[in-house]
Amino acid sequence: MPKRTRVGLVQMCAAQDVKANLETCRTLVERAADLGAEVVFLPESFAFIGSDRELRSHVESFASPGPILTACVEMARQGNLHLVAGGFPEAADDGRAHNTCFHVNPLGEIVARYRKIHLFDVDLSDGTRMMESRGTSPGDSSVTTEMPFGGLGLSVCYDVRFPSLYQSLVDQGAVALAIPAAFMKSTGRAHWHVLLRARAIECQSYVIAAAQHGDHNHRGRKSFGHSLVVDPWGKIVVECETDQDDVVVADLNPGEVHRIRSELPSLQNRGSWQ
Repeated sequence: MPKRTRVGLVQMCAAQDVKANLETCRTLVERAADLGAEVVFLPESFAFIGSDRELRSHVESFASPGPILTACVEMARQGNLHLVAGGFPEAADDGRAHNTCFHVNPLGEIVARYRKIHLFDVDLSDGTRMMESRGTSPGDSSVTTEMPFGGLGLSVCYDVRFPSLYQSLVDQGAVALAIPAAFMKSTGRAHWHVLLRARAIECQSYVIAAAQHGDHNHRGRKSFGHSLVVDPWGKIVVECETDQDDVVVADLNPGEVHRIRSELPSLQNRGSWQ
């Protein structure tokens, strides 16, 4: 049965050194476990942020795990916890890599994987230019997985701007939504909190957003940080407001999701149109 569960969110600033990034993850996951977290979330790109050319040398597959997958399995086993790894380069059939979020259970078994559907191809007026599709192949399936608190819908960063994905995850049984991110500082100031709270309110679900922060030492790329949990009423439960590596924890109560959905049945009241 779903139960009240403590979750931990890792906030970090990944760069080009995979080994160093994974050591940071280990340290922060251990800290979250010490704080009582049964489920720990890593941000998008937790193992590497750099050029597409360098990224290709770190691509792994679930059939043949490398250092990234191996480290995540070890973290889950050693901490006796569920680990949601926010996004790593999984080998794709077209020669690019999927940006894949996956769930490792306390036994070290990879029980769910989601390939990021919406790729961040933008050219902003402030000079920010990103073409994620050059090195990343999109996924085409929505994914939920089971946690101690109930169903968890998986997504990655830019997906947050496409609400229909989250509605489909709720229809699949999600009571919480994972949105790991490396959200740009320039857009984060305006949109991060608004988008996350909107997804929580319209889906009447918890939103769990572990985030990258700071300067990644790559072409001026900077992330907004502010890892946070939003409750199904749209209230921010906990937020990492410091611009540094850190961990925040929050308790998720599936009964609160049930209460809100019962009192304000907006999900049941959805209509159809042509």
